Formats: sequence, C-alpha cells, structure tokens
Amino acid sequence: MPSHDVLVIGAGLAGQRAALAAAEEGVSVGIISKVHPVRSHSNAAQGGINAALNPGDSWESHAFDTIKGSDYLGDQDAVEIMTREAPEEILHLEHLGVTFHRNEEGKLGTRAFGGASAARTYYVADITGQAIMHVLYEQLMKYSEQIARYEEWFCSSLAIDENGECCGVVTRNVADGSMELFQAKSVILCTGGNGMVWKPSTNALICTGDGIAMAYRAGAKLMDMEMIQYHPTTLAGKGFLITEGARGEGAHLLNANGERFMEKYAPNKMELASRDVVSRAEQTEINEGRGFPDGTVALDITVVPKKRVHEALREIVLVGRDFAGVDITREPIHIKPGNHYTMGGVKTDVDGRTDIPGLYSAGETACVSVHGGNRLGANSLLDTLIFGKRSGRDAAARAKRTDYSHISRKVLEDEEALIADIVSREKGSGRRISEIKLELGQTMDAKVAVFRDEAGITEALEIVRRLKEEAKTAYIDDHGSVFNQDLIAAIELGYMLDNAECTCVAALERKESRGAQYRTDFPERNDEEWLKHIDLELTDDGPEISYSEVTITQWEPQERTY
Repeated sequence: MPSHDVLVIGAGLAGQRAALAAAEEGVSVGIISKVHPVRSHSNAAQGGINAALNPGDSWESHAFDTIKGSDYLGDQDAVEIMTREAPEEILHLEHLGVTFHRNEEGKLGTRAFGGASAARTYYVADITGQAIMHVLYEQLMKYSEQIARYEEWFCSSLAIDENGECCGVVTRNVADGSMELFQAKSVILCTGGNGMVWKPSTNALICTGDGIAMAYRAGAKLMDMEMIQYHPTTLAGKGFLITEGARGEGAHLLNANGERFMEKYAPNKMELASRDVVSRAEQTEINEGRGFPDGTVALDITVVPKKRVHEALREIVLVGRDFAGVDITREPIHIKPGNHYTMGGVKTDVDGRTDIPGLYSAGETACVSVHGGNRLGANSLLDTLIFGKRSGRDAAARAKRTDYSHISRKVLEDEEALIADIVSREKGSGRRISEIKLELGQTMDAKVAVFRDEAGITEALEIVRRLKEEAKTAYIDDHGSVFNQDLIAAIELGYMLDNAECTCVAALERKESRGAQYRTDFPERNDEEWLKHIDLELTDDGPEISYSEVTITQWEPQERTY
C-alpha cells in the first residue's frame, strides 16, 4: 500500500502549488493526476493573474473589487488573505522563472480586466496558466525525491477511517487498469471544476467535478453550488474561450445593428464590467432580437492595433482562424456567453480544511469562498496558488502530528465491485454513456444558465434525477483494462450527475438574483433573506440544505453598478 504524509489529488496549479508547499515543510508527498500534469485544465487560463503590486494600487482596492464582483457573497476574511498575499506570490513566480510581460521600462506590465478599478492583471501573452504550470512542474522535478508523481492515475473514492477521518484514496492506474489503495495522513483535493456538466463549456473534457463529488459522497459539505459562471466571450457551439484580455486590450462588443451595446448596461466600465453583468447584457441583446441569426453578438478586436494583437493575443488569433474561419485582426468574431467556472465547491476554511478531518481542498474544487456569486477574471489563478499553498502547509503540519490510521481494504473491494458491475453490463442493456452526457449538458445549458426560473430549474432537476437512474444501467463498449477511457467516462458521469443535482437544488432554493444566479422570477437581490451561503450535505434522500453566514469584515453590502 503506497503511503505518503500528504496526498494531493489533481496536478493543475492548485495541486502543484499544494504539493510544493507541503514538500517545503519536509514531509513526504504524493501527487496523483488522471492526466499528465501539464495537460491539466490550468493550461486553459489565458488572461492573467491579479495582484495589487503597482505603486498607487492597494490590496484593499483589490479586495473591494473582488467583494463587489462577488455580489457581496464572498467571505471577506478569505478575500483579505488572498489579496494581501497576492503581490508576494507574483514575485515568487517571477523568481522561479515565469516570463511575465514587461513594459517599456522593463518592469512587470499589467493589463486591464473586468470589474477591476486598476490595471492589476499580470500576464504571459494569452497563455498565462500554461506558462505558470510549466514552471511549477519544473519545481516538482526539483523536489522529485520528496514528491512522488502518479501520472495518469484516476481516483474513484476517498477512504474514511472508523473515526470519520480521511486516510487515503482508491485509485485506478489508467495504463493497465490495476486498482490501488493509497494511504495518507492528509488528502488535498485539487481536481478542478465541473464544466462538463454543461454543453458547451470552455472547460477541458477532464473537468467532471471528480473531487467535489468524492468529497460530497464522503460526507463533506458543499457550498454555493448554484453559482456557475458563464464567460461572456466563447465561440458558439464549440465553447472555446476568447480571453477577457481581448476586452482588456480595448476590443468592443457589438450587436447585429453595429451598436456598442454595453453603453446601456454598464456605462462606466463598458466591456470591462464584471462577467455576470456582461454575459447578461449579451444574452439580453440576443433574446430581444438584436443578435445575429446564429444566436451570437460580435467581439470586434480590429480596434486593437494589429501588432499588439499578435503580441498579446496570439492564441486567440489561432483559435479564430482554426475554429471559426475568422481573421480577428480584420473582422469581428461571433461570440456568446458560455459555461466557464464554478464559484461553489467543497466548503473549506482559509487553510483548505473541510469538515472531514484530514481532508483538504483548494482551487476550483473548493469554495473558500473568495468568489461568492461571481468571480472576477484573473482571480482564479490567484485562488489556486494562494489557497493551494496554504492547504499544502496546513496539511503538512497535520501530517507531522498525526499517525497513519488503520485503513480498511473494504473501500478498495467496493470500488472493484462497482467497476466489475459496469464492465459486466451487456451492450444494449441501457443507454450509452455519451447519450446521457449529451442530454445532461444540453439540459443544464438550457435551464440552469445565464437566466433561470423555477419551472426551468425544476425541469432540469427532474431530468438529472432520471439520468441518475439511467446511469445505473448505462453500458460501455470497452471491456479491457489498458487505457480504458470508456470505463473512466462511466465513473465520471456519476460525478457529473451528483454535481448537477446539487447545482439544481441550490439554484431552486436561492429565491433571489445575485451574481451568476439570475432568477427571472426573483429579479432583485435580497440581502435581508439571502445574504447567506447555501450548504449541501448528502443524505439518503439526496442533498440536504443548510445555511452559513457570509463573513463581513469592513465592506458592507451596497448596490452593485458598473
């Protein structure tokens, strides 16, 4: 049985940062990823990472922008920690070798991003996530004696001991299908978000809510699951992301009449209002008939100097050319709001602790909550690094004062039986996995998206619960053991359905409009009744709802305008 003081599940930015922080504390670390680490979804982060590093800017300003962006659902103690520690983390990354953009003076240069009162987004062209991830992976190499890497291992269940503490995880080696039980004193979930629950999504195919579902099944509370961010600029039908950096460089949003419509919705910030505001504005234009026949509006990047586009936005030049047949330096590109990010997740404190002793979470899997009802662009990379680091340090400290607990092999036997059941289903015994995924994604995109109402969410919840039953008999074609992605997709489908059910239940419960949750039947924000988090816990009857207070330190809720 492989044993590590700290076991990190997921090797994107949150996972790598957590593993490095734990290793620096002198404990043994294992990091498990279902794909090669540099294939993690952090690769897709284009725009940049926020920090109040420039003279004249302040962490207080960054904190206020973040809290306002969250529609006052963000916990202000956590936001303060994130924004205070941001400048040091940027400098740390730069010293490790991240090649951030520099201005004419040779100093670190910034770009403007939505919802921010200052240009505080540090970036590497439009491949910032990829640039940071490769540098952190180099650091994993440096600590290779302390950090064992299990690349292309898939986790299916957390191990909980008789005292209710997390003591390990059941895994499957993707390469040969062998099952293994890993033992640990602390486990950190950093498996990313759940974007595949929606179709289309900007997320990678691996973003199936694994960690959120595993924690939920093990008894951990989830928080703010109704808060799902739709990014304003994605390619219709395909979901590919067009970075917010394009609007930061000065691109305009236009309707089919050629009008720069953000003047109506956010006259002060225009295209750089917060993402939920811009997404709703676009969807309103489309719904009211001012969009293009393909259900889109246009992003006009031609107003940005061509030299600057090729310097700062080179990836989306290629995306436009290869996937939309558009030269964005010569003509506008058609875009629409698309699923992008989950603000909710596994409920944690500021050190990543969940309510299961020994279980931690960080990054998009976790809900600290620094993003509340709506995440500001370029705060997600910051979240992964700050709280990945804090989780790694606290998990290491716990491991130093804790002994390995007895771990029952029954959890492994249960997972082996589950897999044997999936493999044994005969062709035609039920629906195909892909059919269920497609119906789930289309349902959530239609009913639980930018605009929602009780009838739509209720219908989505009924469909999700029917799909959960159908998933029990869904069959796979590949019955082999070597690189059986068919089998993994079947397990991931279960994770996705758990995530979808929780999102629907919480969205139905929150009878107001706040941040990404816009209820057309409750169009106003209601601080008197709903300035609180919705928590969910698994019971025999499904998700059970409870509430927790929003932590307010110095910024009282006020009307949110841009």
